[in-house]
Amino acid sequence: MYTIAALYQFTRFPNPADIQPDLLACCVENNITGSLLLASEGINGTIAGSRQGIQTVLAYIKTLPGCADLEWKEATAELPPFKKMKVRLKKEIVTMGQPDVDPKSKVGNYVEPQDWNALIRSEDVVVIDTRNDYEVAIGTFEGAVDPKTESFREFPKWWEDNKERFHNKRVAMFCTGGIRCEKSTNYLLGQGVEDVYHLKGGILRYLEEMPAEESTWQGDCFVFDTRVSVGHGLEIGPHELCYGCRRPILPEDKTRPEYEHGVSCHQCIEETSDFDKGRFRERQKQIRLAEERGVPHPS
Repeated sequence: MYTIAALYQFTRFPNPADIQPDLLACCVENNITGSLLLASEGINGTIAGSRQGIQTVLAYIKTLPGCADLEWKEATAELPPFKKMKVRLKKEIVTMGQPDVDPKSKVGNYVEPQDWNALIRSEDVVVIDTRNDYEVAIGTFEGAVDPKTESFREFPKWWEDNKERFHNKRVAMFCTGGIRCEKSTNYLLGQGVEDVYHLKGGILRYLEEMPAEESTWQGDCFVFDTRVSVGHGLEIGPHELCYGCRRPILPEDKTRPEYEHGVSCHQCIEETSDFDKGRFRERQKQIRLAEERGVPHPS
């Protein structure tokens, strides 16, 4: 059984490159796989491995500047969720493209999962899903507004174009694990919105703690590992990935004529050129050959 830990911490790393090699070494020495992002604003990522290995790496991360109070969310999986370990340097640990946004200075009001239902059912509250369109498509909270954004970077423009719709409303926002809302609530506060709230621990904590019979969640929650989606109790959902576009699909979508394993699905068939599809087919060929030889493929 593999332990999965999803984490983030906004803190100030003067030189993230100094942290990268030792953090990667700690993960590799403890047989941890996954992906961690480092930026001057902090750390973000999801890792998996043995419980002891995860505990060792988390203990190491807590020794980094400003990470002593690091929080994380855990889940388990029977199969390895990741193939290898990556520690990458980025400009932002979650890309919004707004240099004045600083979650360390101020964020919206945190709402515990047990208080979330009452808040979003209030007549003077608008609830906004800050995730990408393909994530919203497989599940969201009842009554939530879908900005239909393809990336988090588009959220500020969407807000500017739509803010008049929410005049005199309290704004409640949510995302998968909470990190996007740290930035989106700070952004709205900077735009003069006074009453801003966000779901503490995100959808994952809500699904873990709230009984299904009391839930206002509808559908499944997309996650960025081999589980693809989870439901209440963080039970693994029915979705798989299209390895052409990395969007979630259902098993029955694989019977559609647009589907070709590793190449395309009904969501992306028109988005890639014949040249791209040829590259994807060659990639799948190399993956298959590597599997036949019993060696890992770098993809």
